Amino acid sequence: MLEINTSKVSRWDQHGREHIVRVLRTGAKRTISCDTCGWKKGAQFLPWLKAEEHLAEEHQATVDPSAG
Repeated sequence: MLEINTSKVSRWDQHGREHIVRVLRTGAKRTISCDTCGWKKGAQFLPWLKAEEHLAEEHQATVDPSAG
């Protein structure tokens, strides 16, 4: 049986809107998907970094809520 885990990377843009990219882990495979635009990508290595890059480049969302 496969183990499935989900985590998320969330950032806010300059207008105060939250954007979330979810990281889904199924066994050794990781898939990242954006709740805002529906973008999806397989990411075997550094999925959280790729999620942060997507948020910054596509949504200009760079404010980390956990950095407060």
